[in-house]
Amino acid sequence: MKQRILVVEDNTIASKAITAKLREELFDVRIAADGNEAIKAFDEGEYDAVLLDLILPGKNGEDVLKYIRSVSDVPVIIISAKDTDVEKAINLGLGADDYLSKPFSMLELIARVKAVLRRSNRNLGAPIKPRLSVKNLEINFNTFEVFKDGVQVDLTSKEFDILKLLVSNPEQTFSKQMIYRSIWGEEYYFNDNVINVHIRRLREKIEDDPSDPEVVVTKWGFGYRLGIVPETPGE
Repeated sequence: MKQRILVVEDNTIASKAITAKLREELFDVRIAADGNEAIKAFDEGEYDAVLLDLILPGKNGEDVLKYIRSVSDVPVIIISAKDTDVEKAINLGLGADDYLSKPFSMLELIARVKAVLRRSNRNLGAPIKPRLSVKNLEINFNTFEVFKDGVQVDLTSKEFDILKLLVSNPEQTFSKQMIYRSIWGEEYYFNDNVINVHIRRLREKIEDDPSDPEVVVTKWGFGYRLGIVPETPGE
């Protein structure tokens, strides 16, 4: 069965070129030309990945991304001419899985699409792990849920993956490069803002005092590690 891609792009020429290349690679493609149409298309179908422009008529790309992340963990690749490190960091922090700056080659586009699909398929087949407690957090690796003082914490898929990486390796310090390779499955080619934004947002959600973290701690000059030894609930 063909993998389905939703392409959200208001530029007709760009949309046709992207769609033609994806179909050449045997993907099933649906096109949306504005933000409202994108949300409608997403609700009406099931997709393996989304290519999302930021500048759209109607709802903008960031609103579309927020909506998708509120209902799904489907991989999302931002495609945009807004090429600054801040834009990359902000949009990846909102839950995008990758970012392509216009203009880009079709070969690079296909490589990025296949990369996020590989990561998605790999995560679906990952071994199930038990629940663990860290301080006042309870982490359920089976359901991908995190509770703080009994209240569920709403983490993005990347935030959860970073927490899982640290909790699963409590004695190891991870550099930003190691985190990126482990979570994104690729070499580290963004600047530090990408990891910084994810760590900051994660701390804001799980730490009692994000300015003085106890769970996700910084080892200056090296990277990040878990600050408290995890325990199995009930032990």
